[in-house]
Amino acid sequence: MFTGRARVLVIGAFVILLGFALQWRVYELVAIIVMFIGLLIWGYFKEGTVIMAAKAFHKKDYDKAERLLNDIHRPDWLSKQRRGFYEFIMGGINLQRQDYQTAEHHYELAAQFPLRSANDHVAALVHVANINIRFGNFEKAKAYLKLADQHEEKTTAKMKEVINKLHQELDGR
Repeated sequence: MFTGRARVLVIGAFVILLGFALQWRVYELVAIIVMFIGLLIWGYFKEGTVIMAAKAFHKKDYDKAERLLNDIHRPDWLSKQRRGFYEFIMGGINLQRQDYQTAEHHYELAAQFPLRSANDHVAALVHVANINIRFGNFEKAKAYLKLADQHEEKTTAKMKEVINKLHQELDGR
């Protein structure tokens, strides 16, 4: 859970320690330092700043969440779990900014990756359906609601209520 800048600073400190360990010929310590540097680099590409962005997003600090997510230069290199959260949070940020096309794109991607729970997965599907209802693309909205209905037993009562409202809105058209 480091930002890119923090990772660089920690790696810099480890490189300095690596120099001392090599000078003193303590090769066990060299191996441990190299392992820690490798873990920091691996974490940058596979974990990113998604957890910190999620915390900022839940506090409704959308600017900070977006900055943290933009710190991830290659989201496609994130692990599957992190990529789902990345897309879900980016969808939420874009939805808050009323950039519905981009939000729809991110929620569609989020639905393709594992999320924390089935309810989060259904929420991504419902967001896509809701956006498509607003833009008059009713067939696509029905398809996404049908996907959401497949997880009915795992969703919360509040999410079921939202799904029912969307079904009623579609049936009224």
